[in-house]
Amino acid sequence: MGAKFNDAVPIPISGKGNYGILLEINANMLTQKILIGMFLLVICPHGYSQEVFAPIRDVMKTGNAKEVAKIFAPSVDMNLDGISNTYGKTQAEFVLREFFKKHPISDFSIVHTGSSKGGRQYAIARYLSKNESYNVIIRVREEEGNYLIHEMNFVKE
Repeated sequence: MGAKFNDAVPIPISGKGNYGILLEINANMLTQKILIGMFLLVICPHGYSQEVFAPIRDVMKTGNAKEVAKIFAPSVDMNLDGISNTYGKTQAEFVLREFFKKHPISDFSIVHTGSSKGGRQYAIARYLSKNESYNVIIRVREEEGNYLIHEMNFVKE
């Protein structure tokens, strides 16, 4: 007659025999608390970041630099094919258009999202072209309720 999974099981905390403190744990309640904690720690922040980057993912998949530029900040730090510079919105659009011409997109996906200690949102994505693959680091800033791209780094794998 052993204890079932859902039964409360006394667990001795100290090694003082019969006088030790006992803690009863209901395994079912413990499992529920662990699952809720995991959801709150893992799913919620990730879901929020995914909402921020979903429009960026969708527009990047089009390979249309003009559409991507609509979500650029007024100045954008970019690194494409090893050329790093800070561009105005219009110039950044031109540079990205040239990159898209050289490396036509076949797929774009967000691999990871997060935020810095200061609350700045970032994403790590994968840009796939015919024979090439790039890791893309995207950082955004919130401006007037909209998240705008202020940094994009394409790093060839």
